[in-house]
Amino acid sequence: MIQLQKNTANIRNICVLAHVDHGKTTLADCLISSNGIISSRLAGKLRYMDSREDEQVRGITMKSSAISLHYAKGEEEYLINLIDSPGHVDFSSEVSTAIRICDGCIIVVDAVEGVCPQTQAVLRQAWLENIRPVLVINKIDRLIVELKFTPQEAYSHLKNILEQINALTGTLFTSKVLEERAERETESQVNPNSEQGEQVYDWSTGLEDTDDSHLYFSPDQGNVVFTSAIDGIEHFAKIYSQKTGIKKEVLLKTLWGDYYINMKAKKIMKVDQAKGKKPLFVQLILENIWSLYDAVLKKDKEKIDKIVTSLGLKIGAREARHSDPKVQINAICSQWLPISQAVLAMVCQKLPSPLDITAERVEKLMCAGSQTFDSLPPETQALKAAFMKCGSEDTAPVIIFVSKMFAVDAKALPQNKQRPLTQEEIAERHEHARRRHAEKLAAAQGQAPLEPTQDRSDLETSPQGEELKGDEQEVESETPKPVPQEGNDREPFIAFARVFSGVARRGKKIFVLGPKYSPLEFLQRKGTFR
Repeated sequence: MIQLQKNTANIRNICVLAHVDHGKTTLADCLISSNGIISSRLAGKLRYMDSREDEQVRGITMKSSAISLHYAKGEEEYLINLIDSPGHVDFSSEVSTAIRICDGCIIVVDAVEGVCPQTQAVLRQAWLENIRPVLVINKIDRLIVELKFTPQEAYSHLKNILEQINALTGTLFTSKVLEERAERETESQVNPNSEQGEQVYDWSTGLEDTDDSHLYFSPDQGNVVFTSAIDGIEHFAKIYSQKTGIKKEVLLKTLWGDYYINMKAKKIMKVDQAKGKKPLFVQLILENIWSLYDAVLKKDKEKIDKIVTSLGLKIGAREARHSDPKVQINAICSQWLPISQAVLAMVCQKLPSPLDITAERVEKLMCAGSQTFDSLPPETQALKAAFMKCGSEDTAPVIIFVSKMFAVDAKALPQNKQRPLTQEEIAERHEHARRRHAEKLAAAQGQAPLEPTQDRSDLETSPQGEELKGDEQEVESETPKPVPQEGNDREPFIAFARVFSGVARRGKKIFVLGPKYSPLEFLQRKGTFR
């Protein structure tokens, strides 16, 4: 992880955004389990990123929390800094703080509920902060289990969801172009020397000349993943490329859309709905998923065994005999179509590294309130180059952007947490407990009691899960309790921040600039304003 921090091109700073209960934290669990931090069986149940007690009790995310993940694809290794943010409207400020320190985001949408109010809100926030989004359409299994859709109906439903999100993206793009045009017109009115603009107002001016094709979500562009049961379509493109002999690149372009495959001619052709031809996405992907669910839900053991064998999977005896069909489906799909591989591959391919930060975004981060970048002194404007370079050399200026401050309990700080016992310490305590037990037995049989142990250093709290018995409890009660130091009950403040340049080291002198800090006023006070 430390080595990967030095390779800025392979770092991805991302956050997960969605409406409440669309599956952000569950998706985060799947990504975390790919690093072995939690068991894959607990993914979705543990809600690892909901670290607060009230979050676990209520079942919703209330505070943004971050984690670093490692992902390797071929010879390339990536460091992914992931932030899980709340979806409830009451905690929308947490979403803003997360977006501000990220370069990309994953928008999660429930396949049944579709685009909800908070989905629109987070997409707009991501757009305003100029960070690039990718889309995850989650809970595909609900279309099969709850809505009982056929593959063709599910395909039409998914197309509608994509069209809704792209329509929203198109609205945001149009408003941005028109705002820029309005700003240019205002400048031309203020500056009398500028050329006279057109007298006839045309609302579409600027829209035709701007390319917006890269902004929209489409599976054939690789910026959409279907999850819960289906991997990204690249996995299927690879499988069917080997079976049909059609190039993988061609399949990637045609698996989503109105295309069908002519198996006799081994060609991909446009769908003629009147002839009842099924699109490739239905024919090659959805029908396979539906047949798997159908076999498991109907408990057709013969068909399940055939599917597992044909896919070359190994399902444990416990999962195979389990009465809950969800356990069987999860066991098969987690091996056949692992969610983490599809999502992390999309994140690394489609989302930018810190080096790709735009000049517009840097200027926005450097300006507070109504300030403009041009109004800043030259000394401050020179820091823009450091932002863009994202260097970690000793000579690079240290620039840290604090997104928010929050109070934590002093007991939660690393230096105040109880240190876990080593294997040697655990073995030593077991030996001490065994010796004490032998002494007790000897005393009960009338033998002379042994002298009490003088060294009390090992008479501390027993390891977690080990129960104290008999005189061990008495010894424990006699052990002096640590006296709380004055000031330990205070709540320290912690900064949720991102290092944009340089290296933050212990003992380094850092200047903290508050929200009302003005470099012009500072330079005037120091008498160095030029």
